[in-house]
Amino acid sequence: MSNFDNFDFNQALPLINEDTEFFPLMSPEDEEEMNNEQTPDILSILPLRNTVLFPGVVIPITVGRDKSIKLIKDAYKGNKIIGVVSQKDVNLEDPTFDQLNKVGTVAVIVKMLQMPDGNTTVIIQGKNRFQLGDEVQSEPYIKANVQKFEEVRPKSDKEFKAMVSSVKELAMQIIQFSPNIPSEAAIAIKNIESVPFLINFISSNMNASVADKQLMLEVANLRERATLVLTHLSTELQLLELKNQIQSRVKVDLDKQQRDYFLNQQLKTIQEELGGNSPDMEIEDLRNKAKKKQWSKEISVQFHKELDKLARMNPAAADYSVQINYLEVLLELPWNHYTKDNFDLKRAQKILDKDHHGLDKVKKRIIEYLAVLKLKNNMKAPILCLVGPPGVGKTSLGKSIAKALGRKYVRMALGGIRDEAEIRGHRKTYIGAMPGKVIQSLKKAGASNPVFVLDEIDKVGNDHRGDPSSALLEVLDPEQNNTFSDNFLELDYDLSSVMFIATANSLNNIQPALLDRMEIIEVNGYTIEEKVEIAKKHLIPKQKEQHGLKTKDITIKPSIIEKVIEDYTRESGVRGLEKALGSVVRGAATKIAMEEEYNPTFTYDDVMKALGPPYFDKDAYEGNDVAGVVTGLAWTSVGGDILFIEASLSPGKGKMTLTGNLGDVMKESAVIAMAFMRAHADDLKIDYRLFDQWDLHIHVPAGATPKDGPSAGITMLTALTSAFTQRQVKNNLAMTGEITLRGKVLPVGGIKEKILAAKRANIKDVILCKSNEKDILEIKADYIKDMNFHYVTNMLDVIDLALFDHKIKNAQKIVFREEAKAATV
Repeated sequence: MSNFDNFDFNQALPLINEDTEFFPLMSPEDEEEMNNEQTPDILSILPLRNTVLFPGVVIPITVGRDKSIKLIKDAYKGNKIIGVVSQKDVNLEDPTFDQLNKVGTVAVIVKMLQMPDGNTTVIIQGKNRFQLGDEVQSEPYIKANVQKFEEVRPKSDKEFKAMVSSVKELAMQIIQFSPNIPSEAAIAIKNIESVPFLINFISSNMNASVADKQLMLEVANLRERATLVLTHLSTELQLLELKNQIQSRVKVDLDKQQRDYFLNQQLKTIQEELGGNSPDMEIEDLRNKAKKKQWSKEISVQFHKELDKLARMNPAAADYSVQINYLEVLLELPWNHYTKDNFDLKRAQKILDKDHHGLDKVKKRIIEYLAVLKLKNNMKAPILCLVGPPGVGKTSLGKSIAKALGRKYVRMALGGIRDEAEIRGHRKTYIGAMPGKVIQSLKKAGASNPVFVLDEIDKVGNDHRGDPSSALLEVLDPEQNNTFSDNFLELDYDLSSVMFIATANSLNNIQPALLDRMEIIEVNGYTIEEKVEIAKKHLIPKQKEQHGLKTKDITIKPSIIEKVIEDYTRESGVRGLEKALGSVVRGAATKIAMEEEYNPTFTYDDVMKALGPPYFDKDAYEGNDVAGVVTGLAWTSVGGDILFIEASLSPGKGKMTLTGNLGDVMKESAVIAMAFMRAHADDLKIDYRLFDQWDLHIHVPAGATPKDGPSAGITMLTALTSAFTQRQVKNNLAMTGEITLRGKVLPVGGIKEKILAAKRANIKDVILCKSNEKDILEIKADYIKDMNFHYVTNMLDVIDLALFDHKIKNAQKIVFREEAKAATV
């Protein structure tokens, strides 16, 4: 409301004597009398350049144009009535009639004053709006025909009253936020009783352009004009609040900087008196540490350059902490510092065998690496990726490798990382910047050739902050990682001597380019015999130590361990087994602590008291007494498992229903199996007309467990064929493999886990794709003793191997419907 700034009430009011007709606060009666006044047909027109006059409002204007001075003097001698109109272009010195707006205000000259500087100041008060007609004269000033501009007064409903109240409230808030506006303005607004005059008074004095004010003047409907005023006031209030906030913030920041500066100066003096480290002493300390570092010339130049920059900085500056942190990181990193590798291969083999039972393939690869490194004494470290289910010892294997090599060990958890800066670091232009986790881990290790475990590399995500898996490409590429660039360091760091070991549960989620840079080593699940040995050698001694028990305090026989494995765990690894054994050991620890009697040699009853009833039923073969039930083998994230596929027929129109929470791949396998069976009905001895007379329902228990994968194709086909032919599936038989429309059987993965699951279920015969024979050969012969494997390439071979030639005793009668009717007649 800038016009209040130009009009000082305290100065203007004394210039007006008591005889002056001046109405600063117009009452409703005064307004009604003013509205009833007749508007002359012809008026002398006074152009206004920088303001707009509203009815009822009193404003002072300075008259400088010769025409305007002539007009004011003539009018002041006469009836003092003139027409006031704002000009369209405020830059025009002598506007013509066409350059004036068409709506103006009838005004009465309240007072004409000669100021000491020679200018003429006129105080005028608006009366009624008018609309310009034709021009009557242009010299010595403009005269024109006018007609009254009718105003629409709305009904005083609740909504309009609320709007007027909001206008008044916003105006008073603006006056409160503006120190240049006198408090008399708020008093004036508060005491205005006339609603139209209130709107006109605020419109005249608000902080708006001449064009906006002219628009308000031309709005005939008072409700619409109030809405327009309310919008402008709301915007102006928001701008004033924001301006005050910014000014307050700047003042606070400035005060804080000054305060920090004085406090730092005092602190510096106190530190010097107490013998502490002042900023100068810190810089000298960094310089002395740098003299002991054995780094390259490039790093030395960079360090001293940044150290000189730190010396020029104000310790109170925000960047000071970032700069000193950067220099400390450069000093703490193990540039060109390597630990000596231990090349005693027999010792390394003993360490690996002691720490991990089984895992022969992984151990063999580590010994090969050590052998080559021993002979060549210089070799780029391999990038190994250990892939397998949880709890098989992938992460702990990294510790054993570090122990065998005599290297430092560091681990970096990648699960859930979505920010690329976690790998490459932040640029040190940001407050709180730090290097990436790779550099931080090397700093913690204190050597440039540690065993570096990248845990859960398949759990790396990506979003708008970057793609961490792409950032890992440079870390894990042996051809690039000798010049790894961290955003914080801005220097190349040699990672070629680091032995990276990645771990993953599955390869499906790893970026192909990243997968290409790693050597994949599968760490499969353990057999029951292996788990028993792991429990005896590692898990039980570890639990005894953790719970404060001695060796003689508790004894668990291998047979009891095997029962715990079968009844309380269902996994490929041993993590769940360790938890179960921990519960058993805690039971003994409780009795010892309470000085109660107990049996040191645990029985199965003692295990049940500690763990409760068995959690799992053994994966037992359920038998195939009903046609259409086939045992399949599946891979899960916790190892292998068996599943049953059930197919049932009912009279209908050939509809196929799939249940059991199946994924898209398994649904497609069922569709392919049905299509193959229709195409080869003669070979399978099925009347092709039955497909349109019977509905087929395929179910895979349990329905609440999601199932998907390319392993159930031949199992689906066998179940469907068994259902339509009512031929029984052979006993103790399981199968796994994918199918095609051409009748081929395709190989699948996870063979070791599936075979171990089949062995747990006492299954003797397994049907596999011929291409999976190599996977069976990699399994120790002791693990698959008494099991028979049948290798197939064609889907018809599967049917011949899986089904008996005769129907089962309680076979369902599957006949063509018309033949059944004829037989009945």
